[in-house]
Amino acid sequence: MSLINSNIRLSAVPKQIRTAALAGSFYPADADQLRHTLADLLNEVETPSGSPKALIAPHAGYIYSGSTAAKAYANLNSIKNNIKRVVILGPAHRVYVKGMALPNASAFATPLGNIDIDSEGLKKIKHLPQVQFSDEAHAQEHSIEVHLPFLQTCLNKFSLLPIVVGDASPEQVAQVLVLLWGNEETLIVISTDLSHFHDYAKSQQIDSATSARIEKMDFARLSPQQACGCRPMSGLLYVAQQRQMQIKRLGLCNSGDTAGSKDRVVGYGSWSLYEKTLLMESQRQALLTIAKKSIELGFNSKKPLPIDIDEFSGKLTEIRASFVTLKINNQLRGCIGTTDAVQALVTSVANNAFSAAFRDPRFKPLSENEFKKIELSIAILTPQVAMAFNSEKDLLNQIMPGKDGLTIMKGNKKATFLPAVWESLPDANNFLNQLKLKAGLKLEEQVEQAWKYASESFA
Repeated sequence: MSLINSNIRLSAVPKQIRTAALAGSFYPADADQLRHTLADLLNEVETPSGSPKALIAPHAGYIYSGSTAAKAYANLNSIKNNIKRVVILGPAHRVYVKGMALPNASAFATPLGNIDIDSEGLKKIKHLPQVQFSDEAHAQEHSIEVHLPFLQTCLNKFSLLPIVVGDASPEQVAQVLVLLWGNEETLIVISTDLSHFHDYAKSQQIDSATSARIEKMDFARLSPQQACGCRPMSGLLYVAQQRQMQIKRLGLCNSGDTAGSKDRVVGYGSWSLYEKTLLMESQRQALLTIAKKSIELGFNSKKPLPIDIDEFSGKLTEIRASFVTLKINNQLRGCIGTTDAVQALVTSVANNAFSAAFRDPRFKPLSENEFKKIELSIAILTPQVAMAFNSEKDLLNQIMPGKDGLTIMKGNKKATFLPAVWESLPDANNFLNQLKLKAGLKLEEQVEQAWKYASESFA
């Protein structure tokens, strides 16, 4: 086993392809045979409902763990058009890695074709001290490669960010995941097998206890003896606990149940993790329609869409705060909202959409030609929580990067950043400093009051 020095950082090599190292051993090398194998595995699974944010799945040869992995990947059927990027973390088996290793390659190859590396995601994390570049860590690593044909079969075109995890803490892994979390366009995959080389009965006992810890999100008590991918999995569970996600077991077995003997088995499990959502998809679509109609009507009436609350029900009529954001070619074109919940959600969205288009003081009123190009998104806010803190360090320790929005105040100076701002300001200190500047405060001035909240964003 060779040692990778975490202080050595290699410059990226353009157009470098990481070839399929395990084709022909862990899974078929022939593309047609591979497609047939995957189809057989996936056809054995009843397609579940729901939209997972993350999957945990095994990485052994397909004859051993393929059926368990298929139970995870069958979950992607309903969201395959939404996912544009897959972040996959697997444990290091071949070389020792201090921290986490990224590839220099610009694409990963399988018999089903090449998958481009997500260069934008890579830029977000490559500066972190626990992250390095290492082709050696990726060259023969199966924990990531065996998942790729499943992803190519179950998704449309997507980019890939593969990360080999070695000696890294749950907090270090979580920091990377938070920076890459994204919205519905990003899928997180954690690659892990469970116990190794016990007899059948002992394996069942160990894996049952491990499953219970996973489902309780007891990330601090997972060890390599329970799961070879305990480190990437612990990082995911750390974030999942913070974000109050839901987890569902999809399958649990071992190689004695599939293609091996029962005297020396390896355990396999698969799980899906879900974000808690404020709204159903039909309610999201209703709000997006209302926002667009409010802008369309505004061109002639100069007023937002009038809302008859009696025409709506459920969460759409709850008193909720919202923001509506307009972009053209990914450039901000208007954003209006409030952190204070004072109107029914449908009314709030209609009014904020109109104001984002025509009353944002930073921009001229939207034109009808611009409206044809507009990218519209809505953020629904949870109620604000007043924060008690004795220093700005204490304040920052109480917020979850990537999840929490923040409002700060000193005197009559006040400003808000939505959770989406973390994508462009991932460093917590910089996040707070820029929010101070937005409020008109000097960087050395101390925040007197602060409120945090979460939001659900959709477009």
